[in-house]
Amino acid sequence: MSCLKCLKYTMCGANFLFFMCGVAIFGFGISLMTKTKVAGLLPSLAFMSVANILFITGIIITCISFLGFLGALKENRCLLISFFILLFIVMLAELAGACILLVYESDIDKRIAADLRTSLKQSIDSRNNTVVKEDDWDLLQQTFECCGIENKTDWEGNIPSSCYVNKLSTDKLFDKGCYNLMKEWFESNLLSTGIGVIVLCSIEVLGMCFSMTLFCHISRSGLGYK
Repeated sequence: MSCLKCLKYTMCGANFLFFMCGVAIFGFGISLMTKTKVAGLLPSLAFMSVANILFITGIIITCISFLGFLGALKENRCLLISFFILLFIVMLAELAGACILLVYESDIDKRIAADLRTSLKQSIDSRNNTVVKEDDWDLLQQTFECCGIENKTDWEGNIPSSCYVNKLSTDKLFDKGCYNLMKEWFESNLLSTGIGVIVLCSIEVLGMCFSMTLFCHISRSGLGYK
């Protein structure tokens, strides 16, 4: 019983931490939505803008961790099994996404390059026709210290302030394109990404094991809510 109580409160504590992280990610996503005009770097997947991804990720983490926390605290079998099923679905989605990226890597690479050109054209048009100050391209260029897809000429003379080393000065531009820098970044962080995915899946498996252990104990003992 003491081990099960330890397991219960460990699960509560871990899910509370994940809940707070989810709330922070959710809030940051909303902040980006209100502060920037999100054009979307991939028009064919417009919902996958930086702000939207953070927003959706925050909601998923918050909801699942809340189920786990409340299910463990109240020893509620319905919440525990819901937590188990949702974690299992999320893990399957992550593994499926990783497999798709590996199998269709070259096709995805071409699609991304084409989408970036389309989104850059849309960004240029929106800057010419509206009072838009910033969009996802500005965030991308400041993050990777780049300009355009291949170089500054992609902006067709309408170079934004995010292309400059100092946004308040027009003395020096970033001389490299974003597309190649993004590819280099992903390739250099491939090992770290793989390790991160393995660690994340391990945490999810532990969460499923913990929830199922508590669920089975409650079912056998007749304790807690049904």
